Amino acid sequence: MATDKVEREIVIGAPRERVWAVLTEPGHVAQWFGDLVEIDLRPGGRAVFGWTEYGSHEARIERVEPPGFFSYRWAHQAGDPVAGGTSTLVEFTLEPDGSGTRLRVVETGFAALAGSAEDRSTAVKENTTGWLNELGELKEYAQRAAA
Repeated sequence: MATDKVEREIVIGAPRERVWAVLTEPGHVAQWFGDLVEIDLRPGGRAVFGWTEYGSHEARIERVEPPGFFSYRWAHQAGDPVAGGTSTLVEFTLEPDGSGTRLRVVETGFAALAGSAEDRSTAVKENTTGWLNELGELKEYAQRAAA
């Protein structure tokens, strides 16, 4: 496998507090990341990200440091529990960038996923494309709502 992580960074034309809300409040998250979202925003809290076509993915909140850092560990496969061999860690860092916000997402732990090397490589490829698409949707939603 070429990599154990996916990294993406974008600049959003909205203040950091707005981007924080779009990233952590279920009503906002459901506008850009899935169809059904539940988030208990505290370390150890439960989250669920559900897509009609992909099923629901369980998550556990790891760190919450408003408005600059947020992370969770989420199950790679729909219906799996969040555990070793089934989950990856997603970390979001938000920094002011002029009148906007620089958002960086790093997802790690693909090498520890159960399954074949081909399965793990496919997971990296899918999530690389997935984060590119999802962050584009987040940016459009945050900027539209901030206008």
